[in-house]
Amino acid sequence: MSAGAVAGLTTVVMTLLIGAVRVFFAMSRDGLMPLALAKVNPTTGTPVRITVAIGLVVAPVASLTPIGKLEEMVNIGTLSAFALVSIAVPILRKRRPDLERSFRVPFSPWLPWLSAAICVFLMLNLTAETWLRFAVWMGLGFLIYFTYGYKNSRVGRGHGVPAPDYSVKD
Repeated sequence: MSAGAVAGLTTVVMTLLIGAVRVFFAMSRDGLMPLALAKVNPTTGTPVRITVAIGLVVAPVASLTPIGKLEEMVNIGTLSAFALVSIAVPILRKRRPDLERSFRVPFSPWLPWLSAAICVFLMLNLTAETWLRFAVWMGLGFLIYFTYGYKNSRVGRGHGVPAPDYSVKD
């Protein structure tokens, strides 16, 4: 049973790392982080700098953090992201009907609202200590955004939302 739990948690963490690389890549491409991080390997087309940097940060944190605390932080982060996306779906469908949609959400807007409510309910069942850590990380994220990202983002500089551009090479 324990081996299965460790394998499952390892899979989740690996998936989150892949997602984090993609998010950081998009953020750096949009100017919310240094543009140098958006460079990709010319052979593989992957953002090697971001992948290595995240690996160098996550490895010691994961090895030094008790598994229960790590699990709770992964849960609150994932649940908050799911809740925000669930809330955004009906809002964007109503406010921006002109955007091209690649899929339709069944039972919209009820299913996204229900999904957000379930995520928030699960978050409320986490410990106060987890919420405190989450608040500190969110505060750090807001600090970075308002001291660097807001001034340097493409949108903040009046360039609009960037089109995907994968031509940046090392």
